[in-house]
Amino acid sequence: MIKGVLFDMDGVLAGSEQFICKAAIMMFEELGFKVEPDDFKPFVGTGENSYIGGVARKYGIEVDIIKAKARTYEIYQTIIRGNLKPLPGAAEMVSKCRNLGLKLALATSADRIKMQANLNEIGIPASSFDATVTGLDVVNKKPYPDIYIKAAGKLGLRAAECLVVEDAVSGITAARRAGCRCLAVSTSFAAEMLSEADWICDSLENAPEEALKW
Repeated sequence: MIKGVLFDMDGVLAGSEQFICKAAIMMFEELGFKVEPDDFKPFVGTGENSYIGGVARKYGIEVDIIKAKARTYEIYQTIIRGNLKPLPGAAEMVSKCRNLGLKLALATSADRIKMQANLNEIGIPASSFDATVTGLDVVNKKPYPDIYIKAAGKLGLRAAECLVVEDAVSGITAARRAGCRCLAVSTSFAAEMLSEADWICDSLENAPEEALKW
């Protein structure tokens, strides 16, 4: 029986993809390079080290990833202020899971600074969750299963007792490898690309009831 729900953040709770993409593009521009939004697509959901580093490698750009990421986050925090909103049904889904007596964790590949900035903007406090895990807490990022295994463990649960809510292909793969069931939201990728998930919806407003009743 389901005992816990592990929420991804970007693309599940917060519509942040456009903003982190814009911030990274602006960071590269400051370094004198022009990159395109589509360059980042293969790295969605894998954490900013991979997100920025993958595009840098594509163009043969040498970057100090720590400094590049820090600058990207600086830009990001500025451009989301007053602009980042919770995705439809996100807050309601968190509340519904809580009311069902399920344990909740937030498991994001982003660094803690981005997690906190997002939660502050969308009005879903970290205290809504029994545990949080960020990309800084695991060595192997998605599509490796580490983040979801760790999140389940912090709830005192086995991964097989948990539902993962994801939007990215890499995240769904991580959830499946961890042994979790998965509900995918087609906010970042077309539904046909999310076929590894157990359930797929276009919005958490339309999340299927059976995803929380197994």
